[in-house]
Amino acid sequence: MVVIPIFYFYDSLIRLMGYPNAIASEKIKILDKVAVNQEKIKFWADHAHMNYLHKYYLVEAERYRVLGEYMEAMEMYDRAISLAKENQYLNEEALANELAAKSYLGWGREKTSQTYMIDAYYCYARWGAKAKIEVLEKRYPQLLAPILHQEKFSPKHSTNFFTEDTISFSTSPTNQTFVGSNMSISGSLDLKSVIKASQALSGEIEMDQLLSTLIQVVMENAGASKSALILCQGNSLNLVVIANNSASLGAPTCIEFPKVYLESSSDVPITLINYVKRIQKTLVIDDVNSEIIKETDSYIVYQQPKSLLCMPIINQGKLVGILYLENNLTTGAFTRERIEILKLITTQAAISLENAILYKVLAQANENLEKYNHTLEEKVYQRTQEITEKNERLKQTLEELRTTQTQLIQSEKMSSLGQMVAGIAHEINNPLNFIHANITHAHEYVKDLLDLITVYQQEYPNPSSLVKEKAGKIDQDFLVEDLSRILDSMNIGTSRIQNIILSLRNFSRLDEADMKLVDIHEGIDNTLMILQHKLDINNKRPEIEVIKEYGDIPEITCYPGLLNQVLMNILSNAIDALDEQNRSWTMGNGEKYSQLPTIHISTELADKNTVRIHIADNGNGMNAEVRQKIFDPFFTTKPVGRGTGLGLSISYQIVVDKHKGNLICDSTAGEGTEFIIEIPMR
Repeated sequence: MVVIPIFYFYDSLIRLMGYPNAIASEKIKILDKVAVNQEKIKFWADHAHMNYLHKYYLVEAERYRVLGEYMEAMEMYDRAISLAKENQYLNEEALANELAAKSYLGWGREKTSQTYMIDAYYCYARWGAKAKIEVLEKRYPQLLAPILHQEKFSPKHSTNFFTEDTISFSTSPTNQTFVGSNMSISGSLDLKSVIKASQALSGEIEMDQLLSTLIQVVMENAGASKSALILCQGNSLNLVVIANNSASLGAPTCIEFPKVYLESSSDVPITLINYVKRIQKTLVIDDVNSEIIKETDSYIVYQQPKSLLCMPIINQGKLVGILYLENNLTTGAFTRERIEILKLITTQAAISLENAILYKVLAQANENLEKYNHTLEEKVYQRTQEITEKNERLKQTLEELRTTQTQLIQSEKMSSLGQMVAGIAHEINNPLNFIHANITHAHEYVKDLLDLITVYQQEYPNPSSLVKEKAGKIDQDFLVEDLSRILDSMNIGTSRIQNIILSLRNFSRLDEADMKLVDIHEGIDNTLMILQHKLDINNKRPEIEVIKEYGDIPEITCYPGLLNQVLMNILSNAIDALDEQNRSWTMGNGEKYSQLPTIHISTELADKNTVRIHIADNGNGMNAEVRQKIFDPFFTTKPVGRGTGLGLSISYQIVVDKHKGNLICDSTAGEGTEFIIEIPMR
């Protein structure tokens, strides 16, 4: 919870002001609440007496007042005023003086009350509380009469005494300047002008504008022909001449901002300003030509001003800067009234300068922060770009790795398949050739034996009963007729096996890694022969009808084994699509189907340099979402274990990357799918 100590201070004062008019029970509550508040303020005062002890004493003074303990109240008022003044709480010093004045007035001690009220009036004036001053003038005109009606002060009628914060040099008794903090300001002190000047200073926050306003206000109220403002720089207390001004008769006022170190400046008396910096008191010299300060500074010797003033600008015990004024026309130019005005002005100037310095530091910090933020944004943007580029390169590398992996898998798969096919073809081909060759000889031998049997039957038309019995058991006539057909069927079968083995060898083409001229139609036919068993009728559908429409195209230069792999993948997918179709193939007239599963293969010469192969099926087709991913690696619509998702991806790479062609998928849900292979001729 945030605690604001000043709340308890004013809460107690307000409650005690209402104490005299409260009933008995309320008075007890007021005193109890004030006691609780005082405990808190006393605790804070024990840890920071310079900020809270005078508040504690002032509340105690008011408590003693309402309880009728006048002597104790007087003591507490004086303590509160003294501590507030010592710690530069100007507003609370004014409040303590005002409350003390009211108390003394209530006790019938009007003369004592007047002293406190005048001090309160001056404190409020220095604080810049114009409205409060006007209220005091209306409520207590009898107490403030010495201020409101006093005649203008004259040096020849003054009492000679000095204050501890002012040092005056003069050799002429009639021209001495005396300043007293307890002396009243004469009626000639234009309080409204001072308040106006203070308001003008308090309204500035930009340093250059504040300096201009300050110099202008000082020149208007001090009666100086030249002024300079020297400020402390940083914590080192190095003095820097920030601004100076010279006023010539008939010439416009011109403010300069040299901003040079004091030791390097030739516009001010360096020795005197360093002296004021050291003692931190106002220095007034009525007659510079006096022997007291003669030839003490090279600037004074050269410029020969008549009178001068150096006033420290102090805020909360800290030296903010020094105001230097000189008059080169007359001695004793800086009278008591003007010094009092300058004190009031410099009090506000000290606060305004501190605020301006803080504002400048804050503005510079904000500017640096904005620059840093801008730089940070650029660095973040650059870093983001670098990360994005690295991510893109990593993504591309992963894609290439994935593609390489796919190619290695398929290459290993095809290599294993080729080696297996070559091994099977080699192992089968030799005995098959032996069987196929011997079938021809066996056919001739059987024919000769049958001819011999025919001759025996002609020469011996009446065989024995044993021969007749044996001929009847073996059905000689059927055996003679069927034996010839069996041998012909065996010959056809071995020929077909030879063709299949040849197709397998042609499909694998292990010895054809380079591009060669090939007949594309032969590759299609070989692929169809290998897939013939999948085209036959099964329990899901009737036999797939393959319609071939080959165009008149020349041999093309390609990688035969890779292109056969593309044909195998596309045709296998077409057969699988027809197998997995969710519709029933309807029966038509007799044993014929009214709608047959069909694969349509056509080739054409698209232009003089491109061969185009169309492979279409009348399956279910695919939707747009599936069609967009059809060539992605590892994407498949087949059940788990029936597809790797690599076939069409590898086919796309073979056609597009390897042959610089094009592979297009055209499919509509419910209307089938068509793949178009375009191979450029070389």
